[in-house]
Amino acid sequence: MLCAVYKTRKKDGMYLYVPKKDHFEDVPEPLMAKFGRPELVTIIALEKREKLGLVDKQKLIDELNEKGFYLQMPPKEDNLLEQHRESLGLSKTPDKKF
Repeated sequence: MLCAVYKTRKKDGMYLYVPKKDHFEDVPEPLMAKFGRPELVTIIALEKREKLGLVDKQKLIDELNEKGFYLQMPPKEDNLLEQHRESLGLSKTPDKKF
């Protein structure tokens, strides 16, 4: 199974996978509007890959078969300030005194 991978300039780390190059018919219009103009990154032969970076290969295949597309969201970024506050035993939201 081949799969075309597209990126967006609107959000780093967001990718759209479709079963054929330029095949966006199954992608909902609101999602396409939010995604913006897709830029082709690569075409992947899924049967030749064991791993796909941050994507669960079976979930990708299932969604391509069921929905006709797969949207990869960027990984959640760590909030380093919050982690630092917690390591110091400080509350999550500082009390403001006026």
